[in-house]
Amino acid sequence: MENAVVNWFSQQGFSPVSIMQILFSLMISILFIQSGLDKVFNWQGERDFYKSHFKDTILDGTVPFLMPVITISELAAGFLSGAGLVALLFTGQTGIGLLGMLVACLSIIQLFFGQRVAKDYNGAAVLVPYFLMAAAGAYFFML
Repeated sequence: MENAVVNWFSQQGFSPVSIMQILFSLMISILFIQSGLDKVFNWQGERDFYKSHFKDTILDGTVPFLMPVITISELAAGFLSGAGLVALLFTGQTGIGLLGMLVACLSIIQLFFGQRVAKDYNGAAVLVPYFLMAAAGAYFFML
């Protein structure tokens, strides 16, 4: 069965690396488009959460500046990953997909920094698997 599946994908022109690139692109695009749009459509609630979360930290007062930065960063990661998926499927090009993975890594680092500053260590720990996933995606795009 395993060989039949591998053979079918190979006949369609997909290598094991390109299959992984597709899967990582799907995951990252879903993750970050949803997260970014959630911030856009629930701006007030998200802003209130961040203001409370960063109260009494060095980031207190920066929420009006940082919220658009992280929102744009997340949406860029998601849409670049989605565009990278389309480019990969239709042209075989991997540059946009790689850029999506790298922006995703940077977005997660931003979030991780915020969680650490807020001393939300559990929240920071939850981000580590997402970072590893985005970094692995970047790796597969560099192969």
